[in-house]
Amino acid sequence: MTHFIYLFAILALLTPLPTAAHDLDALVDPIFGGIKPDEPGCNVGVIQRGELVYQKGFGLANLELDVPLDGTQIHRMGSVSKQFTAVAVLLLADEGAIDLDAEIHTYLPELPRYGSPVSVNAMLGHFSGMGDYDLIAGSYEGPMAKDAIDLRSVAGGPFRLGNEDYLTIDEFYAVVQQVPLALKPETSFRYSNLAYFLLSMLIERVSGESLRDYAERRIFAPLGMTQTFFSDDAVEIVRNRAYGYKRDDDGRYLNDMTNLFWVGDGGLHTNLQDLLIWDQSFYVPPLGEDPVAFLKLINQPNSDFDARGARYANGQFVGEQMGIEGFWHSGGWLGTSTYYGRFPSKETSVAMMCNDASLETDALIQQLLRTVLVSKRARIK
Repeated sequence: MTHFIYLFAILALLTPLPTAAHDLDALVDPIFGGIKPDEPGCNVGVIQRGELVYQKGFGLANLELDVPLDGTQIHRMGSVSKQFTAVAVLLLADEGAIDLDAEIHTYLPELPRYGSPVSVNAMLGHFSGMGDYDLIAGSYEGPMAKDAIDLRSVAGGPFRLGNEDYLTIDEFYAVVQQVPLALKPETSFRYSNLAYFLLSMLIERVSGESLRDYAERRIFAPLGMTQTFFSDDAVEIVRNRAYGYKRDDDGRYLNDMTNLFWVGDGGLHTNLQDLLIWDQSFYVPPLGEDPVAFLKLINQPNSDFDARGARYANGQFVGEQMGIEGFWHSGGWLGTSTYYGRFPSKETSVAMMCNDASLETDALIQQLLRTVLVSKRARIK
């Protein structure tokens, strides 16, 4: 009898206790219950203690072919891409190829003289004074700024950012070289997609490889992220891609796919399975000459400037969500809205990849975070 009790105790220790995984279907499914099966929607993942304990799709990946979202599709990640660009820059610094405190003209001397020094670190942390897309053209995010450059389309009208007019990476770089600073560097946080695009050009200039190739060689291949890449080719085939959509004024869905494929500020494509690998690299760091020190550098804020109620660390907002310390970033562009947040004290991360630009994704993210991080039923025992 004693042996039986001992064996039962051992088996009890080896058997996983009830975790969030058992309740997540009931807790998370209703959040996305408003997405109809014949509409675009979202792939959603919850990672706990190194496992993808929730992985589901809601809606369709492709409306023309009735392909369902099932949690495996590859999504364009928007500004969630920035942390991958930042890690590529930090790896160059780790190799001794660049100095993060150096002025950007050290590596891209053809940029205009800004009148004040602009460091690589300031660009990583969005306090370089560089502006955003509104200094080039209007887009669905808002109108063109009053002091924007006068960029014209081929037809002679104002250039349209999105899926109407087209620029190659080299052409866009030539355009960005015309854009002055929006404000004096190192005075405040000012989010700048243009700065992160220029960081991709720095990587290309210093490494001799495109950001796509450098990131594949130094990040994705070593980590085993076989479904992740920076897409810098507007016409390449991306298998198992989630296509992007939006509603028109009459409520009908339209294709909403960008034809602009420069990278750095965006352009990363990945799926939930590869994001799990990325997530775990923050717990068991594999990159850099000294992986522990390198991870500390990634997570260290670039400045003490307030960044929307948080601080900014190399493509990540750092602060509290739902009262819990974490690292997060959202992303959005034509036909895509994404979020990835990591909360180390809970050993929990949340990812949401949506292909419907009409969804109120901010509300969905808040509901998802509240459910996963705060709900007692969802807590890891």
